[in-house]
Amino acid sequence: MAKTTVVVVDDSALVRSILTEIINRQPDMQCIGAASDPLVAREMIRNLNPDVITLDVEMPRMDGLDFLSRLMRLRPMPVVMVSTLTERGAEVTLKALELGALDFVAKPKIGVADGIRQLADEITEKIRIAAKAHVRRHVAPPAAAPGAPAAAKPITVASIGRLSTEKIIFIGASTGGTEATKDVLVNLPADCPAVVITQHMPPGFTKSYAARLDGLCKIRVKEAVDGERILPGHGYIAPGGLHLSVERSGANYIARVQDGEPVNRHKPSVETLFLSAARVVGPNALGIMLTGMGADGARAMKVMKDAGSYNFCQDEQSCVVFGMPREAIAAGAADEVLPLNQIAPRLIERLRSTAGMSLNRV
Repeated sequence: MAKTTVVVVDDSALVRSILTEIINRQPDMQCIGAASDPLVAREMIRNLNPDVITLDVEMPRMDGLDFLSRLMRLRPMPVVMVSTLTERGAEVTLKALELGALDFVAKPKIGVADGIRQLADEITEKIRIAAKAHVRRHVAPPAAAPGAPAAAKPITVASIGRLSTEKIIFIGASTGGTEATKDVLVNLPADCPAVVITQHMPPGFTKSYAARLDGLCKIRVKEAVDGERILPGHGYIAPGGLHLSVERSGANYIARVQDGEPVNRHKPSVETLFLSAARVVGPNALGIMLTGMGADGARAMKVMKDAGSYNFCQDEQSCVVFGMPREAIAAGAADEVLPLNQIAPRLIERLRSTAGMSLNRV
């Protein structure tokens, strides 16, 4: 079997050395080059044609994001970002994912060498996933005219109409899911039911992610807080490193944010969220499984369906990694399998039809 070839791009000689060592210890991958800056990396990529590159964000001679943007326009390929675990690092990493990077590893700000060695399994697993992912050419949005106001909220989305406040939308996602979830949420109207989301992310990144979504969407989006009410027109992101579930308190739904053991190797876990949807929300739940590696949440999505939910799964062609949706479909959990750009419109149609049925019963 041919090995996955990797080029490491990092301005730190120590980090390049450690990443090279970690990669070359794996029987199924090989580091074929290590570049100190994007200009050296460009020549390496051209000459060596690697399967995957790891890319630091802060680089000399050319900013890592500028390099990534050019790379994904001119020669799209799998990129795993290596980002410092800081607030600015989180914001830059989210921008990198928007530009087409597939995933990221958060290296510590202090004790980098030991920290990266401790992340060896995570780094190599993400390289393996990236090597199999569907990579698409990134098309930059047209530049705004000089003096034009900055883009704010997205295109106007028609109101859904009268809805039961009992309904909740549940979303699970992993690799490629930060952008896929965004693509669903920006197309939801302000009066849609509450949306509760588990996206596989480490601590330190979900707060920035929620803030970014809040600036793009009609609904309000925030990181979930334990015990808060779950309200229509709001989206709640599972905090990195903690499980999110839904509970009932009298007439209200509330968020339960808790520590605990990883489920399916993940914390937060889609399984945990979706099982609570089945147990607490039942036929008032709508499930969405988006791109991601593995099977986290697939079994629980079938439990949701058995409890009366209506479920959507992203199709293979539009997924970055068709793992979690494929497993959910195989488990019999899907009512509809759709391209990413059709999920929000069909979800709205479904909500309107159920709203109409509710009105007819009044």
